[in-house]
Amino acid sequence: GMPMVTVVNKSINETLSRTILTSISTCLVIFALLVFGGEALKIFSVSLLIGVIFGTYSSIYVASPVMLLLHKGK
Repeated sequence: GMPMVTVVNKSINETLSRTILTSISTCLVIFALLVFGGEALKIFSVSLLIGVIFGTYSSIYVASPVMLLLHKGK
C-alpha cells in the first residue's frame, strides 16, 4: 500500500549499516592482501579493492534510482 519510493527508501535505510560493515571488513582483508601478499597479488588486490568500492557505491546509490525509473514505466 505504500508508494514505491517509500519502500525503496526504507529498504536502503534498513540494509545500509550491514552493507557498509560488510564492505569495510572485505576492504580490510583486501588491504592485508595488498600489504602482505607480495608483488604478484598487488594488482589483483587493487582491482578487488576498486571493485568492492564501486560495487558498494552502486548498490547504495545507483541500483535504487534505476529500479525506480524502470518501475515508473509500468
